[in-house]
Amino acid sequence: MKLRNTLKAAAFAMASMLAAAPASAILLTGWTGTGNYGTLGADGDVTLSPFGDSQYGYVTTDGGVSGVGLPGVGDGDGGSPTTGSVITSPVFAANSGDSLEFYFNFVTSDGAGYADYAWARLLDADSNEIALLFTARTRDDGGDTVPGFGMPAPVASLTPGSTPIVGGAPNWSPLGGDSGSCYDTGCGYTGWVQAAYNIGAAGDYRLEIGVVNWNDSAFDTGMAFDGATIAGQVIGEPTEVPAPAPLALLGLGLISLWLSRRKAR
Repeated sequence: MKLRNTLKAAAFAMASMLAAAPASAILLTGWTGTGNYGTLGADGDVTLSPFGDSQYGYVTTDGGVSGVGLPGVGDGDGGSPTTGSVITSPVFAANSGDSLEFYFNFVTSDGAGYADYAWARLLDADSNEIALLFTARTRDDGGDTVPGFGMPAPVASLTPGSTPIVGGAPNWSPLGGDSGSCYDTGCGYTGWVQAAYNIGAAGDYRLEIGVVNWNDSAFDTGMAFDGATIAGQVIGEPTEVPAPAPLALLGLGLISLWLSRRKAR
């Protein structure tokens, strides 16, 4: 009876330690990029994503480079892209009908006629565009950021379906010196939005995420992202935080107690 109670107490302690173990952190293994990108934990107005990682990825125009805008996208208002950043996932295999899913949070300190934009694209293994999943850009009228003014309609499904900006000067360190600043109407962040897209044909693909300044390089913009999966499997490898050493020792102790009890019988 005493042994049974001891085992119960030990099992409860193990369960408690497992529950307290930290979540995995996104690691951009195999992802390649240009400009300024990286990983970050909860920071200012950008919380951790609903996916449950202890970090998220991001791209930002702060420290960006020229030549990363999308040809023909956003040109309807007479402006042009300037500097930005882009990151691309490693190649992943997908079957027809597989669901590509991820979360994003669009954050901008720019607005009015200088509204920067971000995007996500599905590419083939040779980096040819298969689908422009969505573009994000603010609007003077305060409407949905996806699509913003002068931008194409998304082909990915979004949850929530409405993507208005949470207005005001956003506080987020990837914006660099523009964190906490705002130019005219349209500044703010969307909060986390889930994008989903069903793959049309079996093959090898990449996911591209980017952001670019518009008409000038002042007042920066960025996009956080997390939880990129294909058919429920993480694209790239997450960093699994190892279980605490006491947890492993507790497990060995339970096994030893059980074996001792068996021998005694």
